[in-house]
Amino acid sequence: MKKRHFLFGAFFVLFLIGCEDNVRDITEGTLPNTPTNPSTEVIPMDITLDGFDFLEKMQGHWVGMNKVIADEYPWFAWDYRAISKSHIHGIHEGGTLGNLFTSFFITNYKGVRTIMARNGGLLNGIYRTSYFVMDKVEDRGAEGKYYRLVDAIGGTGIMYMELRFKGDELYFNSYTSNLGNRVPSRHMTFKGKKMHLELAFAAQNATGFPENTIDDSLDFANGFNPDHLYTEQAGQPAKSATFLASQTNNDVYELAPQSGDPYIITDHPRLGTLTVNITRNSEITNTNLLVYLSKAPLTDTNGYLTSDTAAFNTILHFPILENNENTFLYTYLHPGNYYLTIAADKNGDGAPREGDILSISKLLIINPLENKIENITNVNVEN
Repeated sequence: MKKRHFLFGAFFVLFLIGCEDNVRDITEGTLPNTPTNPSTEVIPMDITLDGFDFLEKMQGHWVGMNKVIADEYPWFAWDYRAISKSHIHGIHEGGTLGNLFTSFFITNYKGVRTIMARNGGLLNGIYRTSYFVMDKVEDRGAEGKYYRLVDAIGGTGIMYMELRFKGDELYFNSYTSNLGNRVPSRHMTFKGKKMHLELAFAAQNATGFPENTIDDSLDFANGFNPDHLYTEQAGQPAKSATFLASQTNNDVYELAPQSGDPYIITDHPRLGTLTVNITRNSEITNTNLLVYLSKAPLTDTNGYLTSDTAAFNTILHFPILENNENTFLYTYLHPGNYYLTIAADKNGDGAPREGDILSISKLLIINPLENKIENITNVNVEN
């Protein structure tokens, strides 16, 4: 397989790339500022000494606020659950144009037992995955415990993420440099609390998570195949542990193997998919649709929004369908029970409210590795 050489364009607007230098820091200033002299040297953290506890801390439904580039999201959520004894996965489905995932797993890298991350996804016909390695762990006393994961080839000079856990709170920053074209700056900053522990605990019990073991398909003792890594120009060494592929249609099953990514969507244990087909009536023909998966129902049995405000913090996935789109594919979906609710966003504010038109929340069961199809024809209850 040949190396992939692509222009990045709009793809990295969503993912770990360019952003303003003075992003508001919702981590309350307790994480360090962007380094002025980022390092390209990567020294993996030996989790037999410290850092193995990261996996258990990271699992859970994190609900809070987020800022990505210049866009602020006062409500945002991540759903991290175990998919094996030593692998945890979470994804944000942004809509039919694409998604963003980050998973964390135990591996052997450069002869060290450590934790790595896969970050990337699919956006508008471009598939990208980057690999990060844990290189720093610090116990900060009353401020909690801090972990850093850096680009597995380029270190903090390319991109990195840092996470701090304080009780049931998570502080999560990511930084990027446009693959080495500038000093890394903050791209995303998230602050949230862990909720609905029963979701993560069910996955933990089903998989035997967490164990300090390595899945054979995620053992990177020999690093990455240099012929598959992204490079800006042919003949140059890769500056980042990044894999890329593009085509006109947005098909993850075609693009993932084309990218050379050593671990693709069909390699994941447990995770399934859900295809939602929506029938629009004349009242919602040109209206954006909010397609929610949640732990609790968002409507009563008549289709009216519940008065239980806590139910809205159980939302796990929240893509938006635009431009008269009628179908959505949830990928990398954890098995379990979900309520599916469709909201036609009549006032355009991006949230279900009075005046919107909704479907009745419907209970779905997703089994491990299941590819489920659900047809919704009742988006007709005006709230």
